[in-house]
Amino acid sequence: MFRLVAAALAMLIVAPASAEAFQKISDKTRFVQAVENKELTRMGIGLDVTPDGKIIGRAFGRDVRGNWTWQDGYFCRDLYWGQRDLGYNCQEVKLNGQTIRFTSDRGTGQFADLTLR
Repeated sequence: MFRLVAAALAMLIVAPASAEAFQKISDKTRFVQAVENKELTRMGIGLDVTPDGKIIGRAFGRDVRGNWTWQDGYFCRDLYWGQRDLGYNCQEVKLNGQTIRFTSDRGTGQFADLTLR
């Protein structure tokens, strides 16, 4: 169970979805517009990504906290789930309606789809 949760949060839940409709977000302003005043949710995860660089919320019964910056077209974050340090990772971000996709390792790793509410 722990490994599943850690993997899901390390992505910021791998989910099947068609990539054709997703549009890449390559600048900070567009990213902030997409997430501002919205909760990012998915099966047991609820996160707020604030314009001032904070990540706060809960996942699978534990607090989530972290910081993010925008670097060279990527969302880069440090993340903690409870006391567990999930590390630093820069991720490609894409948007399809109310679904936002984070793909780890600058777009070459696994992806996580979250709903904007």
